[in-house]
Amino acid sequence: MKAVELFAGAGGLALGVSLAGFQSAAVVEWNRWACDTVRENKRRQFPLVADWPLWEGDIRQFDWESVPQGIDLVAGGPPCQPFSMGGQHKAFGDKRDMFPATVEVIRRLQPKAFIIENVKGLTRSSFANYYQYILLQLEFPEVIRRSGETWPDHFRRLQEEKTSGGAHARSLSYQVVPTLVNAADYGVPQRRERVFIVGFRADLGVEWSFPRPTHSYDALLRAQWITGEYWERHKMPRQNRPELSARLMTRVRRLDSALLPPEEKPWQTVRDALADVPDPRAESGHQMLNHHFQDGARVYPGHTGSPLDMPAKTLKAGDHGVPGGENMMVRDDGSVRYFTVRESARLQTFPDGYLFHGSWTETMRQLGNAVPVALGRIVAASVAEQLAAREIERLAEQRSVVRKQA
Repeated sequence: MKAVELFAGAGGLALGVSLAGFQSAAVVEWNRWACDTVRENKRRQFPLVADWPLWEGDIRQFDWESVPQGIDLVAGGPPCQPFSMGGQHKAFGDKRDMFPATVEVIRRLQPKAFIIENVKGLTRSSFANYYQYILLQLEFPEVIRRSGETWPDHFRRLQEEKTSGGAHARSLSYQVVPTLVNAADYGVPQRRERVFIVGFRADLGVEWSFPRPTHSYDALLRAQWITGEYWERHKMPRQNRPELSARLMTRVRRLDSALLPPEEKPWQTVRDALADVPDPRAESGHQMLNHHFQDGARVYPGHTGSPLDMPAKTLKAGDHGVPGGENMMVRDDGSVRYFTVRESARLQTFPDGYLFHGSWTETMRQLGNAVPVALGRIVAASVAEQLAAREIERLAEQRSVVRKQA
């Protein structure tokens, strides 16, 4: 199956899509440093990445005629600054809003499916109408915004299309499923909430829902405070273990009295993710790619770092290229230090052999903008499974017709 990656960044979602079995027909990214990261891994013949056809530039200037027909999947995360919780929340008319360009690519390529990832801020009540506008554009990509038409007027036409019940019989439309997801619920060692908008071409007749969570906070609490398996695995003696807070006491007691343990696996913590990573200041740490100590970490209001025994706080790209305190760890002695690039890559589930290009600030920006590879693979694999099942059904129907005609 063939895929096109938009706004690929350092390649997190693209790697997940490739791991799910898709072959990249185009990988498009405008940021030079992110492209340098992909180019460096191509040069080093990193598996899967070596074959990516990378193009550096604006997707609105890409020659889409050069892409082969029959694209199965379009995947990408349009720049999210207009909707970021830390930004100015402009959205309407913001030149950084790349959703219209994304819809145009989908209209031109008519893929069987798409995966769009974006920040949680997209679901803010202040963006409610624009969020619905985005979803309707993805559902009906052929209802194009007219020259000089305001987005509210275009929105109304899309709503009419939706409520017409197919009266207009558009040749291209999609079944669209938006879902707010916490990456920690899927085995990523990071509490990272993001919106995934997944669509299947309506003519395929696919009914799809987001994959069920595989990990949970309750399962982690049980492993830590009921069975103690978590601390034993990390060889932490009782006197070194933190105290159970009064705030969690009631929840843990409820878990302890439950007839059955949680079905999910425990959330993965910072300690889990970095258990075998040496201290960056130790000589053994110098052998790991992108694993260099970064000085200057400090605590200030709202930026207190990530405790070791929980999934990390959301890694942030940082305003004006300056990462915030979310990119720090809180060590056992209470002191803080910045995550190295390699540690951050672990928290984003990139393979250890994947090299990031650029300064610490620039590489942390790439990581803060990335989709966790493991989460991207889970979503893409679910989409691939549905597409494969539909193709099998189509072939079976064809054979049935041939037999009847024989």
